[in-house]
Amino acid sequence: MTQEKKTMTGMPDVQSSTDSRQIAINKVGIKSIRHPIVVADKAEGVQHTIANFNMYVGLPHNFKGTHMSRFVDILNNQSREISVESFPIMLQEMVQRLEAETGHIEMNFPYFINKAAPVSGVQSLMDYDVTLIGDINGNNICVAVKVVVPVTSLCPCSKEISERGAHNQRSHVTVTVKSKNYIWIEEIVALVEKEASCEVFGLLKRPDEKYVTERAYDNPKFVEDMVRDVAARLNADTRIDAYSVESENFESIHNHSAYALIEWQRPNAG
Repeated sequence: MTQEKKTMTGMPDVQSSTDSRQIAINKVGIKSIRHPIVVADKAEGVQHTIANFNMYVGLPHNFKGTHMSRFVDILNNQSREISVESFPIMLQEMVQRLEAETGHIEMNFPYFINKAAPVSGVQSLMDYDVTLIGDINGNNICVAVKVVVPVTSLCPCSKEISERGAHNQRSHVTVTVKSKNYIWIEEIVALVEKEASCEVFGLLKRPDEKYVTERAYDNPKFVEDMVRDVAARLNADTRIDAYSVESENFESIHNHSAYALIEWQRPNAG
C-alpha cells in the first residue's frame, strides 16, 4: 500500500505518495509546450520568437510521480517572454519546486538573420534552428547552444571524374557549443557558412544564382572536410570549452545521406 499525502485542500496528493519498486527515473516531465521568448540579436538588439520547451527532472526511487502542473507554472511565473539570461534561473527554480536533484530543459526556437544576396544585394531573411540545452545537478549548471546551419556542399570526387558539372546538395551542419563567455548565434552561423562549399540564401536573383553555383564548384567539400574545417575554427576560439560538430549531406544522386561527427573538449575544461 502507498501512503498518500494530503494537499492544503485536503485532497490526496497521489504523486507525492511513496513507491515501493526502488527504481529511480532519469527524466520525467513535459514535452512540446510553446512559450514566447526574447533572444539577443546582434544587429537589432533583441528578437522576439516562440520556443518549444521540454522540461524534465530526475525522480527519486521513493516518489510515485512528479507534479506536471508545476512545470507549466514555472514557465508562466517568468516574465511574459523568457530570455537566454533567465534560462539558468529557470533550471534552479525547476529543481527547487519539484524537489529534485537533477533537471534538464531544452528550449528550441527559430532564429532569423537578415542576409544580402552576394551580387544583387537583395535582402531576405534566413531562419536557423536553435536550441538552448540546460542541465543542473546539485549546484552545477551547464548550458549549451545548438545551431543547425543549412549550407551547400559539392562533391570533390564528382567534380574530379566528371567532364561537366558535379553533384551538389543542401547540407545541415549542426554545432553544439559549451563556452565560458557569451557567443552570438550569428557568430556560429558565420563560422559554419565560411567553411561550406557555399552559403544558402532566402532570395537570389539570376546573377546571384550564377555566383553561388560557381562558388560551390570552386570550393568542393566532402562531409569529412566540412566537419574538420569547422572544428579547426572552433578549436581556435578560446571562449569555447567543448563542442560537437555534425554534418549531414542530403545526397542528390544517392539514396542515402552522408554524415560525419567530431566531438571535442578543451583539456582541463570543466
